[in-house]
Amino acid sequence: MHRNRSKSRCRVVPAPCGASPKPVSPRKRSLAALIALGAGLPLVLGAWESHGTGTDASVPGLTAPATDFSKTEEGEDKPGGGATSKASVTNANAFSASSGNMDFKRELDFKIGNAIFRKNWVSAPASTDASDGLGPLFNSRACQNCHLKDGRGHPPFTKGIPDDSHSMLMRLSVPAKTDEEKAKLASHQLNSIPESTYGGQLQDLSIQGHKAEGQIKIDYKEKPVKLAGGETVHLRVPQYSIVNLGYGPLAPGTMMSPRVAPPMIGLGLLEAVPEEQILANADPDDANQDGISGKPNQVWSRENNKVMLGRFGWKAGVPSINQQAAEAANGDIGLSTTMTRSASGDCTESEKDCLDAPNGNSPQYQDVELGDDLFKLVAFYSHNLAVPPRRDPADPKVLKGKELFYSIGCASCHKPKFVTGEAPGEPHLSHQLIWPYTDLLLHDMGEVLADHRPDGEASASEWRTAPLWGIGLTETVNGHTLFLHDGRAQSLTEAILWHGGEGQASRDKFAKLSKEDREHLIAFVSSL
Repeated sequence: MHRNRSKSRCRVVPAPCGASPKPVSPRKRSLAALIALGAGLPLVLGAWESHGTGTDASVPGLTAPATDFSKTEEGEDKPGGGATSKASVTNANAFSASSGNMDFKRELDFKIGNAIFRKNWVSAPASTDASDGLGPLFNSRACQNCHLKDGRGHPPFTKGIPDDSHSMLMRLSVPAKTDEEKAKLASHQLNSIPESTYGGQLQDLSIQGHKAEGQIKIDYKEKPVKLAGGETVHLRVPQYSIVNLGYGPLAPGTMMSPRVAPPMIGLGLLEAVPEEQILANADPDDANQDGISGKPNQVWSRENNKVMLGRFGWKAGVPSINQQAAEAANGDIGLSTTMTRSASGDCTESEKDCLDAPNGNSPQYQDVELGDDLFKLVAFYSHNLAVPPRRDPADPKVLKGKELFYSIGCASCHKPKFVTGEAPGEPHLSHQLIWPYTDLLLHDMGEVLADHRPDGEASASEWRTAPLWGIGLTETVNGHTLFLHDGRAQSLTEAILWHGGEGQASRDKFAKLSKEDREHLIAFVSSL
């Protein structure tokens, strides 16, 4: 996007190129050397900040678990390494800053990507080819409408009142029946089999002249949970159904999984973590008998046409940010890209009016609706939304909470540290010591959180460990404290109490802590 403005120079002390250089006196040589050293120091220091505090060879030492909880660890205050945000963390834009060490020339790309991320798409045909192609059936008109302020989505706040943000959707699938379907699942070419009429997700909005597919209905029942010291917490147990179906009944055996949009921060850093670091934490058979058996999700890469490690999504069902962006553009907004060419989005053969509707495919944009130039910019934006710095990591209460976080076993899945590898084309994300508090692996969370819908190699009760960085700023950015994949937890305390399966032992230890210690642990998580 930018021309290289550097030109070849013949000498440090200028002489006409091609001309015989004039003799340089010893004094001038010394002066030139000092000038060069002075000019180079910022570059050296910048490279140190950009590339982190160590090299790949020292990864085990850099990522070793903490043992001293009397003080912060080196670099802990900057969870994204040199790429940590330099913006304010006191307002709703705390998740919307670019990588703190990014080349200034890339800021324009980031800002244009932000504009595309925020743009409301319109139905085709329209007066501008660069903005039409919405739907015909969709969940949102813009990426930003789901990832509110680049942060966390939520279910409807009030019973009976629709969620205007549309930051929650319902995944749909059915069990494989044919040999062909079973083969596609076995080869990882599909993570699930779409429902025959409504496709892979329910679209609750539509363009003019078309019927929406239906709406999500949630009924909550309260479940009291007693904690040590006499405190009682009331958990919301959700029951889901779909109402106002526009195209007939769902297929028998349809499986549903509600999802709120996750935060966008730090994605480029997570993608840059070498696969071997992630797989080093996998223990699918619990060989060490610690009760934790994280496993990777292996999924199909559209970009590379092969099976790769899943990293993104609530069940690690997507291998890359580019694929996540393309599939979301297609499924959520109805936009075709060169990676996902269906101009009708998630419409099925049972929704003929949707398939026959005009689309926004344009010859000047590779015969798709979201052409490669714009797609690359929005993907770059998604790679570079920065992780905010820690707040008060050296506070004694926070340090005590950190010690408790380790002692009750939370760090077994929420792995604190990784070192990124080489991020192609993005040196500012490369070789960073980062603190995401996730292992990017699947863990069985028990029946209490099961959605009864497999996704790739993730079973009905398995979920990817969610990154915790930035979680304490959720209320600042999004105005709520609703957590987990469907926003059922109304606080961090509730989110912990929902843990089952491999998280049950840590959950029970948390519930038995004194009220003061629980507050310390929550203070630590809130500081992330």
